[in-house]
Amino acid sequence: MSIQPPRAEKRPVKRTIHGFEHVDDYAWLKSDNWREVLRDPDKLPADIRAYLEAENDYQQAMMAHTEQLQNRLFEEMKARMPERDEQVPQPDGPWQYRFRYIEGAQHPRYVRTPRDADADDETVEQVLLDLDAEARGHDYFDNATISHSPDHRWLAWTADTRGSEYHDLRIRDLDSGKDVELIEGTAGDVVWAEDGEHLFYTRHDDNHRPRFVYRHRLGDDPANDTLIYEEPDAGFFVHLDKTASRNFIIIQCGDHQTSEARLIDARNPVQPPRLVEPRETGTEYYIDEAHGTLYIRTNAGGAEDFKICIAPAATPAREHWRDIVGHLPGVLILAHALFANHMVRLQRENGLPSIIITDLRSGREHDIAFDEDAYDLGIDPGLEFDTTALRFSFSSPSTPRQVFDYDMASRTRTLRKQQQVPSGHDPADYRVRRIFAPAHDGETVPITLLWHKDTPLDGSAPLWLYGYGAYGHAVPASFSTARLSLVDRGIIYAIAHVRGGREKGQRWYEQGKRQYKINTFRDFIAAAEHLVEEGWTTRGNIIAHGGSAGGMLMGAAANMAPQLFRAIIAEVPFVDVLNTMLDDTLPLTPPEWPEWGNPITSRADYLNIRAYSPYDNVRAQEYPAILAVAGLTDPRVTWWEPAKWVAKLRELKRDDNALLLKTHMHAGHAGIPGRFAHLKDIALIQAFALWQWDMISA
Repeated sequence: MSIQPPRAEKRPVKRTIHGFEHVDDYAWLKSDNWREVLRDPDKLPADIRAYLEAENDYQQAMMAHTEQLQNRLFEEMKARMPERDEQVPQPDGPWQYRFRYIEGAQHPRYVRTPRDADADDETVEQVLLDLDAEARGHDYFDNATISHSPDHRWLAWTADTRGSEYHDLRIRDLDSGKDVELIEGTAGDVVWAEDGEHLFYTRHDDNHRPRFVYRHRLGDDPANDTLIYEEPDAGFFVHLDKTASRNFIIIQCGDHQTSEARLIDARNPVQPPRLVEPRETGTEYYIDEAHGTLYIRTNAGGAEDFKICIAPAATPAREHWRDIVGHLPGVLILAHALFANHMVRLQRENGLPSIIITDLRSGREHDIAFDEDAYDLGIDPGLEFDTTALRFSFSSPSTPRQVFDYDMASRTRTLRKQQQVPSGHDPADYRVRRIFAPAHDGETVPITLLWHKDTPLDGSAPLWLYGYGAYGHAVPASFSTARLSLVDRGIIYAIAHVRGGREKGQRWYEQGKRQYKINTFRDFIAAAEHLVEEGWTTRGNIIAHGGSAGGMLMGAAANMAPQLFRAIIAEVPFVDVLNTMLDDTLPLTPPEWPEWGNPITSRADYLNIRAYSPYDNVRAQEYPAILAVAGLTDPRVTWWEPAKWVAKLRELKRDDNALLLKTHMHAGHAGIPGRFAHLKDIALIQAFALWQWDMISA
């Protein structure tokens, strides 16, 4: 095409770090007033706005010929989603609560019906909050928390109207249906005390880190709310939770390797928080409580894949901890949940999750069994403590999500909901397989594969390869209706479960962070090469996709093995790793030093990050086609990271392949909110891929 791409001006900024000269030609794309921009996008400096808008115009012009395809993809994906949909109701005392979508709604309604009534009888349903109505008039709208008070009289709910994760907290009187209080600019966490008069919430510091916990009493001026905890370490974030018994509110502090918890008596909320166990670098612990006993999931004492201990709630220090589920190497305990007479734990072994039930009275255990090659499980403890009902979900790449209620006493399960695909879906039309790719050092990288039964497996099929590999996050082998638009066109969909995640236990995570980060990138490349060698596809016929820290993976793979890929798709990509980790004022920098290293204080960390940071390693070579997507109000991966990366690529790359940057000027890390509107983002990405595969008419 004759359309000319934008060219960002070079304004070199030079500095010396650990004896090395560091030059950043595009540092000006980060504005000094970035904090203001997160709160008000109109504050973006004019020269930066002009560049981002020029890139947006270029992206639209270059992809104008795919507009019909984008519309077709959008309609396909929308047709797979029910216009009317609802959550399985959650019982709580005299009521049962649920989210419900009405026809055409982008956002759900939060509703309740009497417990003894038919939950599907809308004539007895009370609409507590209509998020679609609340979203009207906003360029961006997302909800973080909805929580009714223990006496069922009040509703605390939050909304982010910028995408920057500043949440306005409102208190609604459920008798009148009116919001009666407003607390502006919270961090999104809200937990009620059991008296129904007090609630606790979090706030950010000046650098957008959740570090403060406040107590609010209904009817009081929020300006007079009591600060009950301030986190002293800029590298620790603060979150709120509540024990299943509702006896305690938990203040959980931590980074990516260390945690610490404090307890507040939920029935005497004016009492000060009580420390469970002082933080110790490298030790994590997470608590729940039943009948005066804390149940603690922890890696203390070298339990790499975690164990579960108990301790009296009255004397919770580590000296009183006693193991009840011992550490078993290779069996990672992911989560635990408590009920009056049972404990549930979710664990993963050999890449597959399982659910284990323990009877707290007898100590006997049993598991809930599944038989598929790859699948995903989730547990939902619900709203009630004294129950034998566990709710869990199951799906696989070919099987839509199923929600079950499981009676832990009788060991029977009841299917409560089957995900519907209105346009039609037969799992028998698809194939799922888990294979393993040899890595450079003898490890094996799991790969989950999904394809249509009619897709030829002779190497001619195009292949979509997704990867993440950070923070210990394991990419689930779950069902996606949007993914079917690719698979139904004869594209093989693959997930590379690379190091940096926890698919193969905590060790898999530890081998993909800090000085071992290069393993993540080499694993992804090894997965792609193995798929070629085994005849699933061919070199240059793979499109790689990742977002956030997975976007870093995309940038590194593009630098290291560009010939492997037809195209790279990087959503909100964390590609300017070195400069971000050198700036301790940015929201995520101190909390993420345990993940990447601290290049400010450590010369070794500086050299390690510099060796792989995608932005710093762009060079004069041919690159695959690249689409980058950013959000102007994203506090996690700030807009200038993908903007600088694209600017440098445009300067240095030696090819005519498409290089596009799409910046959402009124959205953050998660892109456009709304269940249908978000599909437009996916349609854009898939259309870019199909264009690169010469499949626009497919």
